[in-house]
Amino acid sequence: MKKTPLMFTALTALAFTGAALAGPIHYEGNPDKARGKHLVLIASDHEYRSEETIPALARILAKHHGFDCTVLIGIDGNGEIEAGVSNIPGLETLESADGMIIFTRFQALPDEQMKHIDAYLSRGGPVMGLRTSTHAFQFKNAGTSFGKYDWKSEVEGYEGGFGHQVLGQSWVGHYGKNHQQSTRITIVPDEAAHPILTGVKDIHVQCGGYNAEPQDDWTILTMAQPLMSMEFDGEPDATKPPKASEWTREYTGADGTKGRVFTSLYGASEDLLNPGYRRMLVNASYWLVGLEEKIEAESCIDFVGPYQPNTFTGREYAIGIKPEDYAGFESPIPANNNMGSKKKP
Repeated sequence: MKKTPLMFTALTALAFTGAALAGPIHYEGNPDKARGKHLVLIASDHEYRSEETIPALARILAKHHGFDCTVLIGIDGNGEIEAGVSNIPGLETLESADGMIIFTRFQALPDEQMKHIDAYLSRGGPVMGLRTSTHAFQFKNAGTSFGKYDWKSEVEGYEGGFGHQVLGQSWVGHYGKNHQQSTRITIVPDEAAHPILTGVKDIHVQCGGYNAEPQDDWTILTMAQPLMSMEFDGEPDATKPPKASEWTREYTGADGTKGRVFTSLYGASEDLLNPGYRRMLVNASYWLVGLEEKIEAESCIDFVGPYQPNTFTGREYAIGIKPEDYAGFESPIPANNNMGSKKKP
């Protein structure tokens, strides 16, 4: 029997009924450094281990920088983290969010969840988008009221969906060989004094290059050079000149409010191991919510709790983990090394 869009939505909702009550992870901001800002960090992608990047970043922001952080991760019907699954309970917490940090890919969230992202964007809430968030949503074969956010959206006035309209770019393509070529990121000299780049240096990430098509409203902060190896001192790929990798811009919510945006085409779990990249994301979190005057060049960006991320791959991730396994500041990320997949190859 062929599934209609309405049937697809109903079946999806039924499958996740048992997981709908799963609570978000909340990291209370260090009271000695309280910023009075609530950040909601969202993870569900198929490849780059956002389910490891996001809680690790949230812990740093809460423990060392005083942000109240809520972490939402995609889960299956048993309440276990499933890489890339289109079920992210807890999105209603965006109602009180001062900033949203999103790292998702090809999400077809049910309307009951998607409506909270729509409401947040409608009020022009600040957004940080990492890596695959240029193609954060894909509603193919799914009945939805929010098709305009699809990465291939052709809705008049919202072409290119969330990626283009909010982050500044929808998915374009790889630039070099992912998993074989890492990336060196350098600061654009004219932007060296930008608050987000305070104390930032020596950025090297494991993700391969992404294509970028700069728009007039971007402030390009950094450029990415694909390397011929996965090593910090790898030789540049002479056939691939540098392209934009991080930028800021503004978007306008449906209510007319303008929201700050920071976009990074990187952010895999192992990218966070690089101190320069990690500091840039921390600084960008301050800038996002208008606290750039609080950025310090030598502020603490140490990991909170053990962090030994898995190498990103589209085939496997650490299975058998529930979001609550990351509650508190001491549990290891990932919670186990039981690498496998719940999806068919």
